[in-house]
Amino acid sequence: MRRITFVEALVEAQREEMRRDNSVFIMGEDSGYSGGAFGTTVGLWAEFGAERVRDTPISEAAIMGAAVGAAMAGMRPIVEMQYLEFLPYIDALVNLAAKIHLMSGGQVRVPIVLRGPLGAKGANGAQHTQNFEAWFLHTPGLYVVMPSTPYDAKGLLKSAVRDDNPVVFIEEKTIYFQLGEAPEGEYTIPLGQADTKRPGKHVTVVATGITVGRALRAARRLAEDGIEVEVIDPRTLVPLDIEAILRSLRKTHRLVVAHQAPKTGGFGAEVAALAQELAFDQLDAPVLRVAGLDIPTPYNLDLEKKATVQEDDIIAGVRSVLA
Repeated sequence: MRRITFVEALVEAQREEMRRDNSVFIMGEDSGYSGGAFGTTVGLWAEFGAERVRDTPISEAAIMGAAVGAAMAGMRPIVEMQYLEFLPYIDALVNLAAKIHLMSGGQVRVPIVLRGPLGAKGANGAQHTQNFEAWFLHTPGLYVVMPSTPYDAKGLLKSAVRDDNPVVFIEEKTIYFQLGEAPEGEYTIPLGQADTKRPGKHVTVVATGITVGRALRAARRLAEDGIEVEVIDPRTLVPLDIEAILRSLRKTHRLVVAHQAPKTGGFGAEVAALAQELAFDQLDAPVLRVAGLDIPTPYNLDLEKKATVQEDDIIAGVRSVLA
């Protein structure tokens, strides 16, 4: 199978969906002529023109408000935020997009995909190295997608565009230019379906985003000592495929959750709580969270690594629940 980058997978998915459905269009800062700050819309402006790949003013509130109106009128906007940290769009997302379907008695749908980068990318400073996917999880009405490979990115983005719910599509910047296998042509991945990236029998590691790759590398190192780790990537945090996690837990009886976001109130806490509520009798050890530190991410590269989850942190977590 061919190998492409995460960014190339995003571009391909958007191109295919725009060719398939004329109601799909892109809007965002620098998303048009220049192809986006990270190249995630390269070539689309040339093919589809300025009406369907729209450069917008530098106003996140205006972008999101316009997208909600367009979606209510029958369009399917893909909104690219240059950084998901630019939060003035939150009001339109949380108070409008997430709630209109319910408040209209099911008469109105808001099929928006809000996509953009989060996370550390090396010396970007505290304001551009954040992971706050948990903010979106806490808003009923939003779907939250967080792929870790080019294959997943393409298949999940196509499904997100076709879904009638507002979808937050999170792209960790560190993954953007990593290579991975992805077939040409049409395929989709259902939202709400986890993927077992590596089978194992001793410990389950649930990982998201960039920590999936690090968990897989940690698992290979642990296998040299006879420890077989099962690595599960939820892929969509909402809806969450909790049954996939519980199936694994019934086999391994030990659970580690790894994510880059700060530990307090993070996605790992939700998974840990669900495991305790739904499978307490299966646990042979307390659920362990391996997460980012509860601090603003330092600019210094060495300190950034200390503040975020690395392979050695996951290995230490696995050994801890086995001890």
